[in-house]
Amino acid sequence: MLHTYLGQTINVEIKYKNRTSMGIYLDVYGNVEVQVPKGTPEERVLQLLEEKWEWIQQTSKDMLGRVSGPKVKTYGDGEVGLYLGNEYPIQVSQDVNIKQDYAVFEEEKIHVVVKHLGDEKIKQALKRFYYQQCKTLVDRSVRAHQSHFKTKPRSIRILDNQKNWGTCDAKQQLTFNWRLAMAPPEVIDYVVVHEMCHMVHLNHDRSFWRLVGKIHPDYELRETWLALSNWKMTV
Repeated sequence: MLHTYLGQTINVEIKYKNRTSMGIYLDVYGNVEVQVPKGTPEERVLQLLEEKWEWIQQTSKDMLGRVSGPKVKTYGDGEVGLYLGNEYPIQVSQDVNIKQDYAVFEEEKIHVVVKHLGDEKIKQALKRFYYQQCKTLVDRSVRAHQSHFKTKPRSIRILDNQKNWGTCDAKQQLTFNWRLAMAPPEVIDYVVVHEMCHMVHLNHDRSFWRLVGKIHPDYELRETWLALSNWKMTV
């Protein structure tokens, strides 16, 4: 069936299951499947859709983006950068008198200043910005959550890791991916807590997840943001 709300139309399939709650599932083409307990009135299903309308539209957009993959950035007019979970315009300017290219966040935009114009120069300035911001944000998060742990990290490093958002080794040395600066603060906090919990439990057993859940009961939502958004966390 087609359902229109707020001027937008989606294709919805309702499936009645032996379950006690309703669930919404999307595919990469924007089709929506709603699984509901047997006997659920259609009016209640449509009410749920409208309650979750904004989430459905955003999730559908994100899934389509994941399929198409990240586009190559050219850093011209209209280019945007992700910072703390939000997209901001990237403004580039040239200053031949500076000693090192840099980027700053100011006035709701990411301002990049380079000595010589060029996409690679801009990209490196942005990466330095994200490295610096990530270090500040991670350090702050570690301090904020330290009261939950009897031991402290031996060291904290920010690296260019393509496989992990964070790691903790047997020596309690923590490392984090610089791209975390692109995530919302609550997602950064989750990754920090995840790795700090490995100071207590090195594997992912029940005790580990119990400790994570004690500190962040909604950690699965924070994991979901990373799963849906990691494709666009690039420069």
